[in-house]
Amino acid sequence: MTLLLVGAGSQAYREYLLRSVAGEYEIHLLAEREPAWEAPYLAGHTVVDTTDVPAMAAAARGISCEGVLTWDDTRVVQTAELARLLGMPGSPPEAAMRCRDKWATRDALREAGVPQARSELVTSLPQARAAAARTGYPLVLKPRALNASTGVTKVESAEQLASRYRLARGATAPGATELAPGDVLVEEYLDGPEISVDCAWSEGRMSPAFVARKECGFAPYFEETGHLVDGGDPLLEDPRLLETVAAAHAAVGFTTGWTHTELRLTADGPKIVEINARIGGDRIPDIGRLALGVDAALTAARVACGKEPQLTPSHRKVAGVRFLYPEADCIAREVLIDSRALPASVDTALAIALPGQELRLPPRGHVSSRYALVTATADGAEECRAALDKAAEAVRLEVLRPL
Repeated sequence: MTLLLVGAGSQAYREYLLRSVAGEYEIHLLAEREPAWEAPYLAGHTVVDTTDVPAMAAAARGISCEGVLTWDDTRVVQTAELARLLGMPGSPPEAAMRCRDKWATRDALREAGVPQARSELVTSLPQARAAAARTGYPLVLKPRALNASTGVTKVESAEQLASRYRLARGATAPGATELAPGDVLVEEYLDGPEISVDCAWSEGRMSPAFVARKECGFAPYFEETGHLVDGGDPLLEDPRLLETVAAAHAAVGFTTGWTHTELRLTADGPKIVEINARIGGDRIPDIGRLALGVDAALTAARVACGKEPQLTPSHRKVAGVRFLYPEADCIAREVLIDSRALPASVDTALAIALPGQELRLPPRGHVSSRYALVTATADGAEECRAALDKAAEAVRLEVLRPL
């Protein structure tokens, strides 16, 4: 069976997904450059502008394929449009756009009465000041259609608003085709733990896969420094949480595919932060596999080909991922990993930074400031965190020079 894949993403964060899908499907990649690390996993490829849906459709017409998939957040709308043009399974492009456009998400959830943060869309600093006065402090500013927490910042007082508004308004991300550059959301700050829920969807039926508990750093920015998936997490069967996730997807019209939904567990119950119409990033599907034996990539591929998801856990462990950052902005010389010092429970220790790469901490850089990642599996959360701590000590960044 052949699957069309729109974009492969970065090797550090997406190769394990491609490897998994290639074990069952012949993959034809549609991408904007010739394949490099992706090549061993591919049956074919076409170099094409992935923002140009008719061009992708023309490239695909000579290929006998069963489905279309992407895990690139910046291409979920184009992939949904391509699936519709080719008559493949998937959610309506309009639903993908409501997920991609954070203001459209807010509007749809508000109309449906789904619990979420209060939000206002602004296009100027005076509008932001007026919205902030109505919202109250602390509040959150976020760009309308970026990902990976780029440009998202907490504002504690009116004195901080102008500088942090300029940061949110000027934020950019590679590959993003912004809906309205400069649009910013002024939102109520939701207090409470932040989680994500990855689910498969088949014609409106939800199959929850795993819940990840997020670890953030570099306040006032919301840099994701790690995640933990507990195979026995009671949230996996929490009726209120699952009802909120289901209602949110009904509101935006998402019916078939895979989604990564972010929420805050507030004193008033779970509230939606955002819905991403693709597999979770940050190696969350990888630790979901380690914790539960659930293969998100393969399941997403099967759903994209019109099959029912199968997400029965084979075991229940705790797995986590930790991202490593420099102490200050710098240029990397080399990342050294002492494999002998890694705990036996470590699954992956991976250098991310390349020699000569600039590493800039938030807000000047976000995901691109990481120099390595480690993942580990254990019987309990504290044991898993301890293994990640020890694994981090076995990884060293050599700095060429500070920035």
